[in-house]
Amino acid sequence: MRCLAGLLFLLSGCLASKPQPCSSPPLMSGAFTVTTQNEKLLTTAQYLYDALGERIRIFEQGTYENKTFIRDVLLLYREGAMYDIFDNNRTCKKTPLKAAFQPLEVPKTASLLGQVILGSSSKPGGGLLVNSWWGELSEKAGKFLTTVTEFGCIPINSLYQTEDFGWTVINFFDNIIGISDPNLLNPPDFCSNADTEKEPVDFLSLFHKKN
Repeated sequence: MRCLAGLLFLLSGCLASKPQPCSSPPLMSGAFTVTTQNEKLLTTAQYLYDALGERIRIFEQGTYENKTFIRDVLLLYREGAMYDIFDNNRTCKKTPLKAAFQPLEVPKTASLLGQVILGSSSKPGGGLLVNSWWGELSEKAGKFLTTVTEFGCIPINSLYQTEDFGWTVINFFDNIIGISDPNLLNPPDFCSNADTEKEPVDFLSLFHKKN
């Protein structure tokens, strides 16, 4: 009985503790959508995320300025390169990747906006406990608001304020901890002779093709 009482006391203390900034699992896969306030961009993508090796692969399709596109990109941050992969003709285009790797996490400088239940708390399994955070992007790039699960720090959605697009909204779904095929995070063999572009890429350019 004393053990049970002690366990309940410990559990109640954990539930009452204030949420803290957190990091998502280092290996993840799933899907997300990206939309922008100015309605220029709408895309749906599947992703593979490797924070240990600082690698991300994105398979996406969407519209940019009313033009449809399909894209397969591999970002290798330690190599400082992004590969556009074209499986249909087994070719690649290599572009310098100047940006630093940004892990899926709630920055330590973020402020807690609140904790809520998505769905319903009326019955077990009917809701999801999440925490919302806000703050400033690095180098005064704008503001952000992000929501993650209380348990596991799994991303739900993120909003970023940018000068060119206004608010950019990223909604995550079908997240899975782990990667079923790690080889997809390596350039295909036919990318060894990829043509190299000179102009570096930024984050939002990953979600549309330049004219």
